Amino acid sequence: MEFSKNAFSYLFFSFILDAMKNHMPLPNPLKTPSFLQKLQWVADPVGYMEKAAKEYPDIFSAEIVGFGESLVFVNHPQAIQEILTNDRKKFTAPGDLNKILQPLTGDYSIFMLEGDQHKRHRQLMMPSFHGERMRTYGQLICHLTEKVFSQLPQNLPFSARSATQEISLQVILQTVFGVYEGERYQKLKQLLALLVDVFRSPLTSSFLFFPFLQKDLGAWSPWGRFVRQRQQIDELLYAEIAERREQTNPERIDILSLLMSARDEDGKPMTDEELRDELVTLLIAGYETTASAMAWGLYRIHQNPEVREKLLQEIDSLGDHPDPMSIFRLPYLTAVCNETLRINPVGMVTFPRVAQEPVELLGYKLEPCTIVVGCIYLVHQREDLYPEPKQFRPERFLERQFSPFEFMPFGGGVRRCLGEALAVFEMKLVLATILSGYQLALADHRPERPQRRGVTLAPASGVKMVVTGQRQRQGSQMVTATN
Repeated sequence: MEFSKNAFSYLFFSFILDAMKNHMPLPNPLKTPSFLQKLQWVADPVGYMEKAAKEYPDIFSAEIVGFGESLVFVNHPQAIQEILTNDRKKFTAPGDLNKILQPLTGDYSIFMLEGDQHKRHRQLMMPSFHGERMRTYGQLICHLTEKVFSQLPQNLPFSARSATQEISLQVILQTVFGVYEGERYQKLKQLLALLVDVFRSPLTSSFLFFPFLQKDLGAWSPWGRFVRQRQQIDELLYAEIAERREQTNPERIDILSLLMSARDEDGKPMTDEELRDELVTLLIAGYETTASAMAWGLYRIHQNPEVREKLLQEIDSLGDHPDPMSIFRLPYLTAVCNETLRINPVGMVTFPRVAQEPVELLGYKLEPCTIVVGCIYLVHQREDLYPEPKQFRPERFLERQFSPFEFMPFGGGVRRCLGEALAVFEMKLVLATILSGYQLALADHRPERPQRRGVTLAPASGVKMVVTGQRQRQGSQMVTATN
């Protein structure tokens, strides 16, 4: 009852304030009342964006929660390019506009920082996601995928997203956190999964968007439970960091070890607090998102039998025990992953930018302090870029190349996702390992729809599937083994 009264009061006063204040002129403002827009954005962001784009295909102004009162959605590639490539001239990317994520990531996350601090953290973190490390991680990713899928029962429905979530979490723990076994590993595995799962639905995601709901009313309350789980995770992470500082091992290649050894231009390392916040940031950015992308991939592949057969032929052409880098370079697998990320992007919008001076964009004048975002979802649905955009057609990515502002599942500019290389690498290897080893089928043929999960989009039903058998190689041919 208290929740309902507070929510009603918030929305009522929001409506009154919006009616009273004088807005600066914004391009194509939506006519829906502000408080209804806020609710729609949290409850049904895809419906909200698609409805707005029907009226204003290139640019519109919204009244939503999470980024400030008024926000300009930009859905045109050339305009997005201008926004994202003028970060310190016409537009800046202040970290304080990402405060919606602060309860999860902390104050020292790369999401929260701006200017020189953001640049410093990005330079310290960038080397961890490139080079020979990817090759080393490859065998681990394939092994963990096989381990998770070998434990699934045959002929019984399971949630593909739960399975990919388990794979993604174990990959994060081992490649990023550098923990492999033991009590701390088990505790972190359990607590990290619980922490992120708090915001699994539009209803629970509302705790991020409406700060007045963030009340610790004891361990039984949703926010109180979240706060206590976060505190337990912090204790484990700080214990791991302290242990690593005492027992340095230059042979370790996990990302935590690499970050601990990294030094900025002044020779300074990251503090314990910075390390903690960046570890949680990598978890938020790489765990949930990659799990959802892989689940969408399994759904799209098995929804389109001709895609699956073509993909299997390409994977099988590599022979027994292919090298992970050979899998990574497969062209049709790359096209399938790209088309999955196009039609079902996990992130909906870029990080926000703020106009620093009067700017003209698509013929509209934006005043200083106007907040703008590039809308990833709507760009990926443009008919002029992707004919029949609702159709899953990987061949698009074999027929032409798209610019970084036409296909942008990982955002763009100085805030482009740092973990993109690892995420794509993991997605390709996991899908190839599953497809080459297991015969799967969709257990529910009703269309899977995207649903808000925190600040991302995930398959609403989790993609229900069933393992019908194992695929075994005999000579140069693949056969299906069923029981």
